[in-house]
Amino acid sequence: MEHLSNQLLVESYNKARELDLNHDFIKLIEEELIRRGLNEHLKESS
Repeated sequence: MEHLSNQLLVESYNKARELDLNHDFIKLIEEELIRRGLNEHLKESS
């Protein structure tokens, strides 16, 4: 996942949430967003 740009990571996260993909997959993206300090892009679970 480290090969993805920040922008592509955020877009992937938003799309995964929109499509209601596997929770574990979304969690992996969330962890990478946190690792990169991009917490402001995280959404509350609905």
